[in-house]
Amino acid sequence: MRGSSLLPGLCFLLSLPGAVAQKAKDINECEPPFSVYCGLNAECQNVEGSFHCHCVSGYSLLSGDTEFKNSNENTCQDTTSSKTPPIKGKKMLQQVVDNFESLVTSKTLWEKGEKREVASATTSILRNVETSALESALKAPDQKVLKAHNSAMAVETQVVTDNCLEERKIISLQAQRNSMDIHCNAVVQGNTQGPSAVAFISYVSLGNIINATFFEEMNESDRVYLNSQVVSAAIGPKRNTSLPKTVTLSFQHTKMKPSGKKAFCVYWKSSQEGGRWSTDGCFLIHVNESHTICNSTHLSSFAVLMAFTSQEEDPVLTVITYVGLGLSLLCLLLAALTFLLCKAIQNMSTSLHLQLSLCLFLAHLLFLVGIDQTKPQVLCAIIAGALHYLYLAAFTWMLLEGLHLFLTARNLTVVNYSSVNKLMRKLMFPVGYGVPAVIVAISAASRPHLYGTPERCWLHLDQGFIWGFLGPVCAIVCVNLVFFILVLWILKRKISSLNSEVSTIQNTKMLTFKATAQLFILGCTWCLGILQVGPAAQFMTYLFTIINSLQGVFVFLVYCLLSQQVWKQYQTWFREIVKSKSEPETYTLSSKFGPDSKPSQDK
Repeated sequence: MRGSSLLPGLCFLLSLPGAVAQKAKDINECEPPFSVYCGLNAECQNVEGSFHCHCVSGYSLLSGDTEFKNSNENTCQDTTSSKTPPIKGKKMLQQVVDNFESLVTSKTLWEKGEKREVASATTSILRNVETSALESALKAPDQKVLKAHNSAMAVETQVVTDNCLEERKIISLQAQRNSMDIHCNAVVQGNTQGPSAVAFISYVSLGNIINATFFEEMNESDRVYLNSQVVSAAIGPKRNTSLPKTVTLSFQHTKMKPSGKKAFCVYWKSSQEGGRWSTDGCFLIHVNESHTICNSTHLSSFAVLMAFTSQEEDPVLTVITYVGLGLSLLCLLLAALTFLLCKAIQNMSTSLHLQLSLCLFLAHLLFLVGIDQTKPQVLCAIIAGALHYLYLAAFTWMLLEGLHLFLTARNLTVVNYSSVNKLMRKLMFPVGYGVPAVIVAISAASRPHLYGTPERCWLHLDQGFIWGFLGPVCAIVCVNLVFFILVLWILKRKISSLNSEVSTIQNTKMLTFKATAQLFILGCTWCLGILQVGPAAQFMTYLFTIINSLQGVFVFLVYCLLSQQVWKQYQTWFREIVKSKSEPETYTLSSKFGPDSKPSQDK
């Protein structure tokens, strides 16, 4: 009698004892080197020119058929309850754990192998352990939850037999101090012919073998090390790698995470070189001193772990930031006072400049005070939301300036445009402060946990959340570019028909120049932040820091120091200050040498 034997934990088929003579032209797929695997409780049967699988004695297919082609179609179930004692599944799972322990403790496998060989062996072992764990769970579906552990690893499996009757059901598994939450529908994956299973495995010392040197996405200057145990997550019988919903993994740190470190969520990705750590599809959700939480969009035979890298700040960039923002705060304060007190220049354009200066002033001040206040997390999230709002408000007011400039140029060719100006006066405050509030409210309602990162109180880069800021900024810059092109076209037509010395046209030309310069300094420079990649990353970082930290200086220079009316007002204020200082001195001298005073006589 022929049969197949499965060694739990390694998943290698043994050679079939005995061979049936075949015709010279027939190939026996059931024997080596082919050894077709039919799955649990099944064996391969060779026939003339082909083969098929069938359940062993005491087992039958759920469909009632007598044969099938491969292990994916295996639904062999025990037809006699007495042949599956309650302890069978747990014993099988424990054997998987024990086999892995003996494999890991054999140091010759790892010490004599090259890096590529170690990666290939690890990939094979991870797949075999996951497959064996799932088969152990599916072999005893009546035991919903199975657990096994030793000094090398821990594993927990759970079987789903009701096809997720409860909507939004979440399955939680825990191995040692690591855990996983996965949606029930992601485990079943439409499987209605039999039970489905999910396995979560935690390896104690595997991280010492496939350490951070297998993480190729790090910079050469970074010091990277694993700060968690390696874990694996798998679902079966269908081993799909993609998930309809993300899975949440929680890791306990092997070392307490000090401040100033950056966390990476990575998984073991097989490749031609054997395997390596990769961040594709893995997102960091939350990190504190003892735990890290990640989301992943896929599961397979890969492992998921945490890696930390220390990224020291550039002291030169820090000095540039603080000095530049300090000067900007001073200049923005002077510009706001000028717009408020200088009556000669007060108009619609000045009102827009004032609101822009106030938003930038508050944003820069909050940046200096709170960007590094990462604890407590709630405060950091509030600071990130406030910065998001203030910077968006600054760009919205810049958009209103572009609109006002267009309406001013349009007014040169339209006889009566006062109604549009009145409408803009009524709508500018609701638009200037209301639109950013709506954007921030939507972002905060959809993903509140992505406000604030472990290093800075700003928007998280994961899941494209940063586009909640960059998206509106890019849109505003593009709209303003359209406005300025239209303004230049209107001015070109008007100047060709009128005297270029007309004051209205001259004022509009100057306003266009200032607004265009503002667009590139306050708007387009944010695009430098996206270009901080590749060999020019350091140069772009310095350029981005210098220009953006000096935005307030630019506003004061363009709208105050380059304005003749403001210069005249400054001169008037300066003469009044000098005069006010000289009057008390004159009064003192006149009192001392008045008509009633007597000069002192020398004795």
